[in-house]
Amino acid sequence: MAHKITRKMDLNSEDFYVEVEAPLVAERFRAGNFVVLITVPHGERIPMSIMKAEDGKISMFIKKLGKTSWELYKSLDQFEHVIGPMGKPIDVKKYGRVVVASDLVCGHAENYALCKALKEAGNYVISFQTFPTAEEVYPEEVLARPVCDEYHLTTEDGSKGEEGHYLDILEEMLESGEKIDIIFAGGSLPNLKELGDLTKDYNIPTIVTVRQIMVDASGMCGACRVFVDGEMQLACIDGPMFDAHKIDWDAALRRPMMYVEQEKIAYERCKKLGRC
Repeated sequence: MAHKITRKMDLNSEDFYVEVEAPLVAERFRAGNFVVLITVPHGERIPMSIMKAEDGKISMFIKKLGKTSWELYKSLDQFEHVIGPMGKPIDVKKYGRVVVASDLVCGHAENYALCKALKEAGNYVISFQTFPTAEEVYPEEVLARPVCDEYHLTTEDGSKGEEGHYLDILEEMLESGEKIDIIFAGGSLPNLKELGDLTKDYNIPTIVTVRQIMVDASGMCGACRVFVDGEMQLACIDGPMFDAHKIDWDAALRRPMMYVEQEKIAYERCKKLGRC
């Protein structure tokens, strides 16, 4: 069953927004779930975070990174399949003061969805979204500002919002004694590791998205394994969000780099054919 793309727009020089008709997914989506996208018959399976699910449609942020994402950005007007919701949703309940932080494309999508769900559950939600420069900041309409109680836009060069990474501002908050009951975060894996190191000292529960390579995203292949507290977990069915204080970060950081060279070759071939 084909799924019509109803809206596509640039978010910045590297990332773009896609809205697609997927009523069955939209109806069952819960914060923390993701979908698997297939753009063409027999195409690759692409796990993707969801920003929001409304009126039978889901919205996603996608990076123009490899062959398939460039083809989608340039020419495709539908998905062959939108499969989901996949993964385990977070436990949405009243925690108290909650931080949601992100610094990369899928993390920013999760930020919006998590803030919305946690605020609706009665929490005081503080959102941090970090971008490299003012030019890379997303349009206001897709930022998490409307769905949280306190919003911090940060740029690493200080050209818009607060200067620095969310890690810098969050550390200042913690050092000042500001109370935070739990943290959810997504984006750069090295920064999520650093976040876990920071919050462990303050004994603040920290749940992060560990984005790994997925083949089938149904628990069959084992490619997306993550070691949590010494036990193997699968990001596709046990995650994708895990306790940052229990993750084997050395293993988690190695896995996404396994097919970088092959991805580069596929993209170059796509460019030669004029499809990317």
